[in-house]
Amino acid sequence: MVLRIATDDSRSSARLSVKFGATLNSCRHLLETAKEMNVEIVGVSFHVGSGFVDPQIFAQSIANARLVFEMGMELGYKMHLLDIGGGFLGTEDTKETAAVINSALDLYFPEGCGVEIIAEPGRYYVASAFTLVVSVIAKWEVPLDQPGSDEEEPSSKKSIRYHINDSVYRSFGCILFDNACPTPILHKKPCLDQPSYNSSLWGSSCDGQDCIAEGLELPELQVHDWLIFENMGAYTIAASSSFNGFQPPQINYAMSRVAWEAIQLLQRKLLQPEETRESRCAPLSCGWELPGPLCANPFFTPASII
Repeated sequence: MVLRIATDDSRSSARLSVKFGATLNSCRHLLETAKEMNVEIVGVSFHVGSGFVDPQIFAQSIANARLVFEMGMELGYKMHLLDIGGGFLGTEDTKETAAVINSALDLYFPEGCGVEIIAEPGRYYVASAFTLVVSVIAKWEVPLDQPGSDEEEPSSKKSIRYHINDSVYRSFGCILFDNACPTPILHKKPCLDQPSYNSSLWGSSCDGQDCIAEGLELPELQVHDWLIFENMGAYTIAASSSFNGFQPPQINYAMSRVAWEAIQLLQRKLLQPEETRESRCAPLSCGWELPGPLCANPFFTPASII
């Protein structure tokens, strides 16, 4: 059995220690009780929460794990496993986190100490693997004197609400379950002199709380315009539902021509000759662009190989 300890995950987007993990003060009692019940404790685990902000939380948690290891050894346990959990974002920030973790491990669990180190990098692998693309299906200008207007103080600048063909009950479940704040990327690059407006994005369900993002400064969009959301692989479609009759989004796989050709070579197959490509409808999986905007279901693509 592995003893899970609590962490200070107060700054994480999804806290886990509010439900799981023993405090340091209770660990000795738990180890003694396990000893009396002939339960073998082989290691320690912890989780700093999903979407953590400060990587230094790993340093403190690893130090706490070392204390629990010493308690266990005093009681005769042969502990040989440390699970440092997950929550890794899968972005460039992971490099800083890795440096903090490696430094703490070198100090408290140096190489050759006989302790196996494992982790749970689920978010790290899946977050950047999917990019969500949605389209605007409706828009309306919000009267500045209307209750619930996005602007607290009236001004001459209009505020616009956009409805998209997705919702928090489908691809944006990360807002409910992970406290995520998704930020859209415009598919069409705006002109330099194009004005921006206070904007908000709303889902397609009937729920008045189905809000994707507020307080955005965006150029005025049109119905059928595309919006792109990167790093949408974690806590999204895994929790999607058919609430209000909307089905989960279709998943399409896309890759660059270079990657596609590499796979074909590995399979000892050749692509069709270059001169015949333009005359045929190329599949999306070959990385070809659609001819124009379409009001279609949102789709996911593996962002790392586009």
